[in-house]
Amino acid sequence: MCGRALSAATVMFHTAVADRMGLSVTDHKCLDLARRAEGPVTAGRIAELSGLSTGAVTGVIDRLERAGFVRRVRDPHDRRKVLVEVLAKDAGEHAWMFQGLRDACEKAVQQHGAEEIELIISYLTEMTETLHRETMRVRDHDNG
Repeated sequence: MCGRALSAATVMFHTAVADRMGLSVTDHKCLDLARRAEGPVTAGRIAELSGLSTGAVTGVIDRLERAGFVRRVRDPHDRRKVLVEVLAKDAGEHAWMFQGLRDACEKAVQQHGAEEIELIISYLTEMTETLHRETMRVRDHDNG
C-alpha cells in the first residue's frame, strides 16, 4: 500500500516539475536519464533505460532539442554515430523545484542508522531493477 502511494506521489511530483519546464513527464524523465548518463548518450541507450521504443525516443529527443535541453552531436570516435548531449539550460533555473525534496531526503537519512540506510538502499535498488524488468515484460508482451 505505501509503495503504491509513494509511486503515485512520485509520478505527480515529476508531472508538476515537467509542466513547469514545459515538457511532458516522459520527456522530463528521458532528460533525467540522459543527464545521469555522465556524458553524451545514444538514443538507443535512452530507449534501453526508459523502456521506450527507439522511434518514441527519437520524438522525445526532437522535442528536447527544440526546447533547448539537448543537442545531437557526432561521436568523436565513430562519426556515423549520433550522441545526445544534455545542455546546462535548466541547471540553475529549475533547481529550486527539487530543493524541498533534497532537504527532506537529507533529514530522513539523518534519522536512520547506517544499517537501516543500507537496508533501504538495498530494497530500493531491488525494486528499481524489478521495475525495469517488468517494464520490458509489459512492453514486450504479445497481446495475441
